[in-house]
Amino acid sequence: MKKEVKTSIDGLEIGMYVARLDKPWLKTPYELQGVKIRSHEDIERLRRYCNYVYVDIEKGCSPDPRFWVVREGLRVYDTPPRSAVSAKPVATPEAHNEYTALRKTHYQDVTPIEAEFHVAEQAHERLQEDFHKVMDRLDRNNEFDVDALNESICGVVDSIIRSPGAMTLVIKLRQFDDSTYTRALGTSVWCATFGRHLGLEKPSIETLALGGMLLDVGKSAIPVKLLRKPGKLTGREHKTLRDHVDQGVRMLSTTAGLSLEERLPMDVLQMVATHHERADGSGYPQCLGNAAIPIFGRIAGIVDSFDAMTNLRLYSTEEPMSPHEAIAELYELRGKLFQAELVEQFIQTVGLYPTGALVELSTGEVGAVIAVNGLRRLRPSVMLLLDSNKEPLPQFRLVDLSSSDESLSVVRGLQRGAYGIDMKEVFL
Repeated sequence: MKKEVKTSIDGLEIGMYVARLDKPWLKTPYELQGVKIRSHEDIERLRRYCNYVYVDIEKGCSPDPRFWVVREGLRVYDTPPRSAVSAKPVATPEAHNEYTALRKTHYQDVTPIEAEFHVAEQAHERLQEDFHKVMDRLDRNNEFDVDALNESICGVVDSIIRSPGAMTLVIKLRQFDDSTYTRALGTSVWCATFGRHLGLEKPSIETLALGGMLLDVGKSAIPVKLLRKPGKLTGREHKTLRDHVDQGVRMLSTTAGLSLEERLPMDVLQMVATHHERADGSGYPQCLGNAAIPIFGRIAGIVDSFDAMTNLRLYSTEEPMSPHEAIAELYELRGKLFQAELVEQFIQTVGLYPTGALVELSTGEVGAVIAVNGLRRLRPSVMLLLDSNKEPLPQFRLVDLSSSDESLSVVRGLQRGAYGIDMKEVFL
């Protein structure tokens, strides 16, 4: 079975092999059914006769996902040709209105976090098991079974819709696990939680969850020795590592069995292709400006960066930031690397002190945030663990700062493991 991608003419590059046109070959000057693109003149010649073509990715390179076509006559999303993309951020009313237009509903927490926690934990474990199986099958047989993930993703999204704090607490605890896929699932949960906050409908939240899980799938093609290398990487090693974006798109778009449209939602492939692009054009691999990055790609970029900041990376010797520090860093980067409005919405999603974060109160007591209060992000609900002398309390005590005296407040966020606190022992 041929592996073909339908692309607009703007997506063609030297080295690609055009297997089919959008019209019969006999209606064109071409003598053979198949064209190897060897020059820019070849591309311009095709442009005179076609709106889109089918590229055989077994006989040449794959088109950039920005130019894929999902149905006849329609580009995946409107964007200028690569040569015309500005490296500068584009601040337009459309960039602001695009995410506000996504808001279709408003969600309310319908289950207390303590009641939802074990349900969230079971949903997370099932998704982790299914993800292991799917990735193993992809590695062995080059087959990506998206159906095997859909049901378990639905379970996770259902839990997030009912009570997002429970699932974010679960992934916070899972940071201590030594699992290859822990970060992928964490990114998936944050993407879905962000989608819930933005008021997306459930199918769109599920798409975000799936895309978030697959952002770094291309790293499975990167040498393990490089992924685990401590300290700084060389220029060549950085380039190899950055290739995981193209590797991921290639893996997901060329797996055997189904057509492109049937395999994965286009939004998922766009998330994988653009999650390292940045609003000011400094990202990779295409150096796209903000307006050229699809909205789900912009969401993925913010979430992926937050998750990277707060988790220990295999190739980095730096200690991860506390969630509070990461939020402060994202705030500083708004309007530069990331769309300002989306950063502000993400901060509202996770809170300045996210669920699972360790904090110190004005009394000197130390606790863990177990719930973010929607309208009062600086005043979360905290499970107190240590007294003012930093000694363990004989019995943990819950305090809701949103309804407490104003003199009691969070004074700072703490690093993971501060004062020897083991979050797993606290909650499990």
